[in-house]
Amino acid sequence: MARKKGLTFYTKERKINRKLLREILTWIFSGALMVLIAFVCVYLFGIRTSVIGVSMEPALQNGQEILIDRFVYLVSPPKQEDVVVFRPNGNENAHLYVKRVVGTPGDTVLIRDGLLYINGDVYDEAGIFDRIENGGIAENAVDLEEDEFFVLGDNRNDSEDSRSSNIGIVRREYIIGRAWFKLGGKGSKAGFVDR
Repeated sequence: MARKKGLTFYTKERKINRKLLREILTWIFSGALMVLIAFVCVYLFGIRTSVIGVSMEPALQNGQEILIDRFVYLVSPPKQEDVVVFRPNGNENAHLYVKRVVGTPGDTVLIRDGLLYINGDVYDEAGIFDRIENGGIAENAVDLEEDEFFVLGDNRNDSEDSRSSNIGIVRREYIIGRAWFKLGGKGSKAGFVDR
């Protein structure tokens, strides 16, 4: 019997093209992975903040933007000479401070006659920084315990840092990360943060 041509409700079952499906899933996975990697990189290396004040001159200028490396302190503690970004006393409402680490856990810090002493030895600043006019709390020896750091601004006589009692010793848990890259700005060049 011949089939009549015309209206029919029979639908042909479609076969899924496995190769095409695999390619689509690969693209979706790759895209999601790239978004995740970008997020992690920005979170660990791309947090940006501005330097407030002249306390870090000449290395960093007032208003200059810097990138913060959060990853480095997940694998190792801050070291002498690192420029760290921290919240004073962990205060979430305070702006971020940017200072240089001079004393690390186990060190004894003392400022006498305008000189900085670490563990009884004059801290070699190679004539880069001015003599310190005010020793603050470090006029008496300060012993740093585990996870405690003593920080100073590079502009030693115009800096609110560990010498002042309202900042004091910086605990590791208050440190956000290391300032690693400075962005260009007014009269300053972009580059890695150092002296």
